[in-house]
Amino acid sequence: MTADHGGGGTNGTEAELSDSLKTFGAVLKALREESGLTQEEFALRVGYSAAYVAKIEQGKRFPPTDLPARAAEVLGPVGLKVLTAAAKSLTRRAGLASWFRQWAGIEEEAVSLYAYECRAVPGLLQPDPYIRAIFDRRLPPVSEEQIEREVAARLDRQQLIATMQNTAFSFVIEQSVLERRMGGREVTRRVIDHLLDVGTRRNVEIQVMPTVQEDHCGIDGQMYLAETASHQWIGYTEGQRSSTLISAPKDVSVLLQRYGKLRSQALDCGATVKLLERIRGAL
Repeated sequence: MTADHGGGGTNGTEAELSDSLKTFGAVLKALREESGLTQEEFALRVGYSAAYVAKIEQGKRFPPTDLPARAAEVLGPVGLKVLTAAAKSLTRRAGLASWFRQWAGIEEEAVSLYAYECRAVPGLLQPDPYIRAIFDRRLPPVSEEQIEREVAARLDRQQLIATMQNTAFSFVIEQSVLERRMGGREVTRRVIDHLLDVGTRRNVEIQVMPTVQEDHCGIDGQMYLAETASHQWIGYTEGQRSSTLISAPKDVSVLLQRYGKLRSQALDCGATVKLLERIRGAL
């Protein structure tokens, strides 16, 4: 499954994944209730937020791989065996479609989130008209109902920026992404206005990479990085109808080095604001 950052999209495993996620959520809820715990109590015992646990039980989030291990003491040996089996079955059936759901869960718990985009405005920064412009042009075409569901889901994810006030967000976006005018001039104005607004938040940094930049280390493409509450860094990349979660320390280290260099090569936040205002004025 292509991720929720840029082009969006689904594949043939999506319906199956949705059903299997709901089944896993129902299993988790039953085991939790059998243990006599509320969602809040269970969340505290396993080290996740109650809102995150609720979304897993509702089938809206892919469960983290370490959830059974964290829940072992809470659920007991039988509960652990049941939950582990459910998780393995879910992973087998989900295929590529599982990757973004895992990343979405990581986003919700992150203390730092970094993004470099050279294809589209990052999903967390896309205003409604831009999201619709992307989905309207997607091939193969999808129904209006599916577009509405996916627009709603993406806008829901964007609440992270407003609610996670202790999380540091950093975005580096290629100037060419904005000058492409995806969706037309008015949509581009809305995008720039939104970037200028979100960029005023104290925990958000938005930098634009100039089109002419001879010293540029982002040639290998977009990247996303998240720092977990336990200060482990995880990376995420995607391509045409595929995506990869990166957790091996040596590979994540490469992404962190590249992202750090990209931040130094891009315009600083003040210069970015001036460039965005200049681009908007030229529309």
